[in-house]
Amino acid sequence: MPSAKLNLTVQPYRMLSKVDAAHYCGLAVKKFESLSPVAPVAFADGVKRWDVHDLDRWIESQKASDQLDDDALVARLG
Repeated sequence: MPSAKLNLTVQPYRMLSKVDAAHYCGLAVKKFESLSPVAPVAFADGVKRWDVHDLDRWIESQKASDQLDDDALVARLG
């Protein structure tokens, strides 16, 4: 019987450190710092964490900005 190997990565928590948030987005930390407009959530003890839901919205907005409708494309071409 044929077999297949399944390699999954599971994100077990919602709030991520800066390093984890950068890796979640597929970016190096320095690149994440320069590109991401997502603000961290500051907890009462001063710890800052990035919300996966906010990161997902930012990533989706990046994909949407690449898809221009006909009018936007004509406007961009001048």
